[in-house]
Amino acid sequence: MLESPAVATPLEYSCYLMMAPPKFDLLGATHLAIIGAIPIVAWVLSKIARKSSASRRAVRSSMGGLLAVNELVQYGYLYHLGAFRFPDGLPLQLCDLTLWFTVLAAFVPIQWCFEFAYFAGIAGSGMAVLTPDLWAALGSYATISFFIAHGGTIVTILTLVWGGLMRPRSAAAWRAFAILNIFAALVGGFDAAFGTNYLYLRQKPAQASLLDLMGPWPVYILSGEAVALILFLLLALPFRRSKS
Repeated sequence: MLESPAVATPLEYSCYLMMAPPKFDLLGATHLAIIGAIPIVAWVLSKIARKSSASRRAVRSSMGGLLAVNELVQYGYLYHLGAFRFPDGLPLQLCDLTLWFTVLAAFVPIQWCFEFAYFAGIAGSGMAVLTPDLWAALGSYATISFFIAHGGTIVTILTLVWGGLMRPRSAAAWRAFAILNIFAALVGGFDAAFGTNYLYLRQKPAQASLLDLMGPWPVYILSGEAVALILFLLLALPFRRSKS
C-alpha cells in the first residue's frame, strides 16, 4: 500500500496523489448520490429563480460566482503543487472551456455563449460526471473540486433553462458543434506541437470512459464526433420550435 509521506514538499505530495489509486467506486452509492443531486439542486434553484427578478439575479450570480471561484482556487492549488508546468496542466480541456462559457452565460446573457455551454456542458460535463477521470482519492480537495466544477456546470445550465432564463435558438446545435470543432482543431495543433493529450486526442483517459466503447485511436475521435453531434441534436429537440 502506498503511504502518504510524513513530510513532503507540495510537488512531492502531488506526485503521491497521482500515484495513489483513486478510491472512488464508479456508480457506487456516493457516485449515484452525486449524480442524483444534480437535477434536484437545479430544480430547486430554478424554482427560486422564477420568484422574482431579484431572485433570478441572485441565483445567476451565485452559480456563476461559485464556478469561477472554485476554478480559480483549483488553478492556485495546482500551481502550488507544481502541476502547472508548460505545456502540461493548462486549462485546455473541453470542460474548462465549457465552464467559463457557463460562467459568462450566468453573469451576462450572451446567447451564443449559453448555447455552447448548454450543448457542450450537458454532453461533455455529463460524461465527466458519469465516468470521472480522477487522480486523487474520494474526499480530497481535488475530487471535491472536480465535482463542483462539472456538476456545478450542469446545475447552472439546467437552472438557466428550467428557470426560464435562457433557451437555445433554432440551429443552435450546429453552431455549438462548429465551435466545438474549431476548439478541437486548435487544441489538436497544440497537442501535435507539444506532445500533450488535451481533449484526449492522442490517447484515451486512464480511467474507464465511454471512449473505451468507440474503438482504437484515431477511430474513437471520429466516433466521438458522431456521438457528440447526435447528443447535440437530441438536446436540441425540446427547443426545435424556438425562433432563430
